[in-house]
Amino acid sequence: MKEQVKTIKKFGEEAIFDARSLGGWRFFVLGFQHLFAMFGATVLVPLLTGLPISSTLLFAGLGTLLFHLISKKKVPAFLGSSFAFLAGYMSIAPNKEPELLLYACFGVALAGLMYLILAFAFQAFGAKKVMQFFPPVVTGPIIIAIGLNLSKSAVENCSSNWALALTAIVVVIVCNIFGRGMVKIIPILLGVLVSYLLAAVLGFINFEPVKNAAWFGFPVQYNRTVFSLFTSGNLDPALLLSSCFTIIPISFATMMEHIGDISAISSTVGINYMKDPGLHRTLTGDGLATTLASLFGAPANTTYGENTGVLSLTKVYDPRVIRLAAVFAVFLSFCPKFSAVIEVMPSAVIGGISLVLYGMISAVGVRNVVETKVDFSKSRNIIVAAMILVLSIGINYSGAGALIFNVFGVQIAFSGLATGSLVGILLNAVLPEKDYKFEEDEPNETGVDLQISQGKSLLWELAMKTKEKEEAEK
Repeated sequence: MKEQVKTIKKFGEEAIFDARSLGGWRFFVLGFQHLFAMFGATVLVPLLTGLPISSTLLFAGLGTLLFHLISKKKVPAFLGSSFAFLAGYMSIAPNKEPELLLYACFGVALAGLMYLILAFAFQAFGAKKVMQFFPPVVTGPIIIAIGLNLSKSAVENCSSNWALALTAIVVVIVCNIFGRGMVKIIPILLGVLVSYLLAAVLGFINFEPVKNAAWFGFPVQYNRTVFSLFTSGNLDPALLLSSCFTIIPISFATMMEHIGDISAISSTVGINYMKDPGLHRTLTGDGLATTLASLFGAPANTTYGENTGVLSLTKVYDPRVIRLAAVFAVFLSFCPKFSAVIEVMPSAVIGGISLVLYGMISAVGVRNVVETKVDFSKSRNIIVAAMILVLSIGINYSGAGALIFNVFGVQIAFSGLATGSLVGILLNAVLPEKDYKFEEDEPNETGVDLQISQGKSLLWELAMKTKEKEEAEK
């Protein structure tokens, strides 16, 4: 009893690795807090793409549990919906067409398998050699292009009601810049809540679908899964191939985001998870979670920066708390009425949130090359970045919107992002004077974090820790 009281007294002050010592109700509240942190960003992706909200919550929970199983239950990470693949979904299904989203989901499922290939490469050749092919001079411009290619859809959604959109934008900015504690960690959720409530008060929301929705229902419908694509008898092989070539290259950016997130969690907790359980295990868990979710019609998964913010805030680093949050997400997925409340959200609210989000995605790409000190005095780095940006954005806004090739009578479309990514990776591989070094022995920043910023960057935090350590030694 004395031990428990002592631990509770230090809650929020010292690291806690076994949350059960805090007592049952505190353990429960901490799990709910992690659910709260990931919720806004996770449900925003299906709202933007047209994917089902119920299956999104189900596979965010199941994906997190699968990740924990594969990573030996050691890493306190939550897997929510990935923003990076938004460009892929919108390229294949620009108007949220359910039948076209299935093709996009197939492409994302294969993108998830790319994580397994990288995990194998890490095991076979070591992270230092493999990461030379994915330096910030490649991933940074790719991320910049992702945000800019999405910007048009954000403005179109805002234009339906700029007053609601601006409300969402202002709330996100205020919470992100001036917020403290939990408020700073959940700016998306607060932006959605405030603008949603305003829309409801002004009568802009039709709640009839909410009244008609059932309280309980199975979150997955067969006709919204990739499996139905192959049993419907209406499969379009050309579109299937095009979706693969469009979406798979996006995984190069998301895999770097994963490594950055694991590095951030390692720095926050003080344990090098890149060594144990190892990046090969965490990449495998994230990739399989993405493939599983996509096959059943849910968005791709990614490790969430918001939940890393909660870890830093509470100093409770017990992975059991994250798994409890995952169980809560699974339970919520079985309530269609809850999903209906989210689905009736006005498009202007979604537009306001996405306007900030897409801009921040591009800004993160800029931060990527700045914080990792990419040397643009070298011509090879300028050429790599230039080719990625011009091809990714130029092709996307061209008349055709893609590069069209006929291969054995099948018409295949390469999106701008796919073309730019592949050209950038190949150029970086063949051009001399590579200067990027990656070390597993110490958590370091890849510069990639596609979630809403949690404040000071990991590089800054690591620099401060190093400075404090040096001063202490003196």
